[in-house]
This record gives sequence, structure tokens and C-alpha cells, in this order.
Amino acid sequence: MTTVNARQAAELAARNSYGQLVAYLAVRTHDVAAAEDVLGDAFLAALKAWPEKGVPDNPEAWLLLTARRRLIDDARHAKVKASAAYALKLIADDVQQETSLEVLFPDDRVKLLFICAHPAIDAGIRTPLMLQTVLGLNAVQIASAFLIAPVTMSQRLVRAKAKIRDAGIAFELPEAKDLAMRLDAVLEAIYAAYSNGWENLTGVDPRRKGLTEEAIWLARLCVQLLPEEPEARGLLALMLHCEARRDARRTKNGAYIPLLEQDVTLWSQPMLNEAERELAEAAKFKKLGKFQLEAAIQSTHAQRRVTERTDWQTLALLYEGLIQFSPTLGALVGHAAAIAEAKGLEQGLALLEALPAESVKSYQPYWALKAHLLKHLGQNSQAKQAYTRAIGLVEDPAIREFLVRQSSVIS
Repeated sequence: MTTVNARQAAELAARNSYGQLVAYLAVRTHDVAAAEDVLGDAFLAALKAWPEKGVPDNPEAWLLLTARRRLIDDARHAKVKASAAYALKLIADDVQQETSLEVLFPDDRVKLLFICAHPAIDAGIRTPLMLQTVLGLNAVQIASAFLIAPVTMSQRLVRAKAKIRDAGIAFELPEAKDLAMRLDAVLEAIYAAYSNGWENLTGVDPRRKGLTEEAIWLARLCVQLLPEEPEARGLLALMLHCEARRDARRTKNGAYIPLLEQDVTLWSQPMLNEAERELAEAAKFKKLGKFQLEAAIQSTHAQRRVTERTDWQTLALLYEGLIQFSPTLGALVGHAAAIAEAKGLEQGLALLEALPAESVKSYQPYWALKAHLLKHLGQNSQAKQAYTRAIGLVEDPAIREFLVRQSSVIS
């Protein structure tokens, strides 16, 4: 076994099981930060041991056993609170009962998601906390999504974990009525994880590989836990609609293909069917929410597979409804795009230009749409400037190349 292979095995275990391992340890120690620390030490131990001894048959079980032994050692050498000591005793009992590394451990990720959404935790940090502890994103990735400095995000996350440890928050799934109260924050975190993975289509960032599948899996669990919560079904439908188009988003050479130019025969019909079933089930509860509206927008796009046209009037109405629930920049820009197609380019551009300049200065989709509208209105100089802004803000090389091509054809 080479060092490279051992590192790849450790990275694979981290990518596939980090959240599950942290959740298992945190639920038993009642200390999220301690769980992350000992798991980090276990990964370091793996990088030393595996090149010499070989990768174990069950790397996750090896990591879990090593982390739990480290927890027990720490408890023996430090004063711990009674509650933590009790939890560590349970872990020690588990270790003694094991006869091999072929251990099975329960998946506590959903439980930890709802713990992170406890009312005692500041509402503004609940989603970032879930993204880090359960879904394995680092502070830099989370800070980027929330448009704040990484150092600030790290400090907030540390305080939130201390709050969980010190406030004596129960590490159990809350009662049904409390589950529903915490659901919004959990769904937001799952969708943020999906969006993060969606942007990593080519797998350039291995840390984000598999996030979309994990997010869909977690959404399915939420639907099972709370089958009468339509927004859980709405989120699942939304992500399935987006995931159905995965194979149509790039050419074989990796070039970016905009939604309206995608080959609809490449869209996954089974996923589209499941998405439509979830959306229909959600509608039965007559309790509309933003995820259902976003799913309905994607459903309208999906109808192009049958009708061979896009119903922009319906899309404009759905975006208007979405803005009532959640007036995000994404919804406002999407509305402008739909209006431009349904009622004319000038009206769409007017909606864009009515948005506050400060809020859109770093929002790439705004500049990409504005460039597109200006180009088709024949305002070439302004279109060029807008394309330059959009190209400067985009992180995906394939989308950057697409925008460069669009800009280059302007005379």
C-alpha cells in the first residue's frame, strides 16, 4: 500500500462518511467540537498507519474506533462534566463489546441536523452549523455561500458548538411538534448543500463530490419523518428536477449548455416522474411555500420535454409568487428573465435595473442576464461591459468560456 493510495482511501472515507461519523460521535458525547477534533485525529492516524499496515476492510469502522479510543483517553486525562463522562462511559462500553472492526453504527445525521436547529442556537448560524457538522463543508466554503469573511464564520461556528455543549441541549430527536418548528432550518441547510454540490458538476473540488446525492438522501429522510410537511416534499421535488438534468448540462467535452439549449431527451424521466409525484403530494396539503414554488418553476421548464416550448407566462407568475415568500436576488433575477421572454426585453431589463446597485454588484447571474438582454437590444457597448463583469465573477471555467464566446460575437 502506497502513501498515495492510503491518502486516497482516507479522502474517500472522509467524502462518504464524515458527516455520519461526526453525528455518531456528537450524539454520544454531546459535544460537536470534541467529536470533530477526535475524528480529525483519527484521519491523521490513518494517514500514518495505513501506508504501513494497509487500508482496513472497513475504513469507516477503523476511524470510528480510533476516534472513540481518543475520546476515552482524553476523558481519563482531564476533568469532564458528569454528563460527558456518562456519554464517554457508554462509548467505552461499546468499544469493549466489539470483537472486530466490522462494526455497524447507526446513521445519526438527521438527528444532528435537528439538534443544530434547536431554538437556543442563534437562527443565523443554524444552517452554517449544519453544513459544517453534518455535511462536511469547511468554514471557507460556508462563508462564501453566506457572503461573509471566513474568519467571522469560523468564530460564529465555534460559539455555536460551545452553546450546544454548555446549554445542555438534548441530543435526541425532538418531539413531533418541535420537529416541525425546526424543519425550515434543516431544509435550508440541505438545499444549501445541494446547491454547493450542483456547482461542482465536473468534480473539480473533491470535497464537494457526492453532496447532491447526500442532500437528496437527507431530504427523503425528512419526508419520511414528517410526511405531512409539504415543504419537505417541495424541496425533494426541486432537487430531483434539477438532478434530472445533470447529464444535459455539459457536452462530452465539458462545455457549458444553458438550460434552454439542453437536449431534453437526456433528462432523466424517472427522476422527473418522482419529482412530479412529490409535488402533487405536497399540493394536497394546500400550504404553499417557497420550495414548492421553486419546484413548480422547474416543473414548468420540464414540460418542454413534452410541449417543445417554454411557458414563460406561467414562469413569470410563479416567480411573482416566489418573491412574495422569499425575495432573494435569485428569485428577482429569475423573474426579470421570465418577464423579458413573456413581455419583452425592455421590461425585463427595467426590472433588473430597478434592483439596488449595491446588492447586485457581485451577483454573477445578474450581470450574465443583463449582458444577454443588452446584446439582444443592440446596446453592444453596455452589453460588453456587463459580460466583462459576469466573466470576472464566475468561478466555473466552463461557464466562463461560454460567456467569453457570447461576448466575442458582439461587434
